[in-house]
Amino acid sequence: MGREVFDAVRTVLAVREYGPRAVPPAVVERIVEAGRLTASSMNRQPWHFVVVSDRERLRRLAQLVSSGRYIDQAPLAIVVAHERDSRFGVSDASRAIQSMVLAAWSDGVGSNWTGFGGLEAVRREMGLPDRYAVLAVVPFGYPRHPIGRGRKARKPIGEVASAERFGTPFP
Repeated sequence: MGREVFDAVRTVLAVREYGPRAVPPAVVERIVEAGRLTASSMNRQPWHFVVVSDRERLRRLAQLVSSGRYIDQAPLAIVVAHERDSRFGVSDASRAIQSMVLAAWSDGVGSNWTGFGGLEAVRREMGLPDRYAVLAVVPFGYPRHPIGRGRKARKPIGEVASAERFGTPFP
């Protein structure tokens, strides 16, 4: 089982085109639960997740998020908000998003982070209280087209990691 998480990290790709197949409720619950169970600073859990599957609401989100015009193609999206007064809210909510993305991917469900701050209209549309700021809207769905799992263009490890001090080769 130890390699399952690594394999999800190694193979996850951004999905921007979704097929019509609905994501089963048990999978949706697992995705949300992955976000809820994510570690947070001092266990404050300064997030709130709004799960959206209503077609009209998904269309509205696609209009409100400039980097997520394809949200309305997905069978669902999760609006991720964090408490404005939380010093670690952005960090903790970001961690929760990654947990949800990886949990979804392990079930064959694709996703992609859309938006990053500046989503006040989304907050109002979702009815979130003023104490929250929306960090992202993450659409989820089965990829419309087969995608190559694990084929990523990444810099070599030596360009992004050092041992002990910057510039010392790793590994």
